[in-house]
Amino acid sequence: MKSLDFSIVIPYIHLFFRGALTALEMAVLAVLIGVAIGTFVGLGKMSRILPVKLLCTAYVEIIRGTPLLVQLLIFYFGLPQILGFTIPEFPAAVLALGINSGGYVAEIVRGGILAVDKGQMEAARSLGMTYGQAMRYIILPQAFKKMIPPLGNEFITLLKDSSLATTIGFPELTRAAQIVAGNTYRPFEPYLTAAAFYFVMTVTFSFLMSIVERRLAASD
Repeated sequence: MKSLDFSIVIPYIHLFFRGALTALEMAVLAVLIGVAIGTFVGLGKMSRILPVKLLCTAYVEIIRGTPLLVQLLIFYFGLPQILGFTIPEFPAAVLALGINSGGYVAEIVRGGILAVDKGQMEAARSLGMTYGQAMRYIILPQAFKKMIPPLGNEFITLLKDSSLATTIGFPELTRAAQIVAGNTYRPFEPYLTAAAFYFVMTVTFSFLMSIVERRLAASD
């Protein structure tokens, strides 16, 4: 039985740090895309306009009903067949993650809005506000507080799911571990190192989110 030797990772440690920063960048951009899409889709699912409601519902069901890996492969390998040009790895990964996230954020937005007391809307309308004004100034600000914890969880999920970008050859954190494993012929240490990087990032962000949640709870 061979003993573990993490010294083999040290010459490649810059690859892991670079991969971790790339994973964070991908997750941030993807969650921004997801929030933008999810907000409109979440509101669309609550629309009284039937075609809009059906379209948004179909989007959410398709996104949540298909694997993210398949969606990523469609973006990177499938779309060029239709578009006639290749999409670079980074934009393809970010778009796939963001559009996937939009399907989940839509449900977070819808749930946050439904969690606000119905009397708030009735009170706003009785004061002469339109539906749009009531949503913008009364409902959404309150709903946003309720959305923060699940949105934090969504960011952590995206951070871990960024590892799927290695399937299209993008040099993120998991890809760094693959490179080191290939160069050293010792897979355990590189992959365990990558796992440690993911763990530190997710635990750190979870700790920061717990601070934000406590402050929001204290402000209520």
